[in-house]
Formats: sequence, C-alpha cells, structure tokens
Amino acid sequence: MLRSLVSSVLGVLDERAKSAPHDELAELTGLRSGNTTAPEDPVLARLLPDFQRRDDRGLDAADTTADANGALRGLHEPDIIDAKVAAGSVVLDTVPPEGGKLALTPEQADAWLTSINDVRLAMGTNLGIDSQTPDEVDPDDPRAPHLDIYHWLTWMQDSLVQALLP
Repeated sequence: MLRSLVSSVLGVLDERAKSAPHDELAELTGLRSGNTTAPEDPVLARLLPDFQRRDDRGLDAADTTADANGALRGLHEPDIIDAKVAAGSVVLDTVPPEGGKLALTPEQADAWLTSINDVRLAMGTNLGIDSQTPDEVDPDDPRAPHLDIYHWLTWMQDSLVQALLP
C-alpha cells in the first residue's frame, strides 16, 4: 500500500516537472527553470505551495505577491520536486516488497519522513481533512477506509520521529 501511495505522489510530481515550459536561457546557462504559475490541481498546490501568502492589502500587493511567487517558483520548483522525488525513491528502494521489518539509516529515515508527509498532504487534500475532521467517521462514509490509512501514515510518521529523537 505504501509503495502505491508513494508512487502516486511521485507520478503527480513527475507530470508537474514535465509541464514546465521550455527555456532556452536555462539551456545556455545550465540553470533549470520551472513553472511560474501555481498548480491548479489542489493536491499539487498543497505539495508545491506559494512562497509568499497573498494578503488583503489591495490589488497592487496581490500583483506583487503573484509576481514574486512566479519568479521564486520558476527558480526553485525543479529543485523542490527533485528533493521530493528523491525522498520517495528512497522509500520505494527500502520498503520490503512483501512488507515486514526494515532498518533505516538516519538519512533514509529523513527521506521516509519527507515522503510520508507528502503522501499525507496529498491524501488530506483529497479527503478534505481539516481541523474539523473527526478522528473517526461513520463506517458507511466513503472516506472511512482512506481515513484509516491516513491515520496509519500519521502513526508511522510519529513513530519515525520518536525513533530519531536523541
């Protein structure tokens, strides 16, 4: 299950990376550039949020924030996606195919934390989880089995954090 969830998140990130516009200057300088617009997909928007929050100070402030977000996104999004894909790849490389116990180095555990967090963000967005979402829902609720998986991922993430504490 974990392998499937991580693979799904990596697939969404890969599609986003491939959707970046062609940049001739980037080819000449060796500096990659990414998308300058925020993702429309809510899951991607959660995984790749804006760098600056928009405020309510008026249209000029919103335009300036949008310009800054676009510039920062174009510069940094490829590296952010690469880091998320690298973390997910560590999970896929280290999770036992048939399940069971595993031993992780501290670096691998950090990658697992990153990847599990990304999966939780994606699931939480798809399920509409917010501060008002109860820990348990009616078993007939279509979100019920997914919420159980979300809670399992939360437990796994907390277990990793506890294991990494000195």
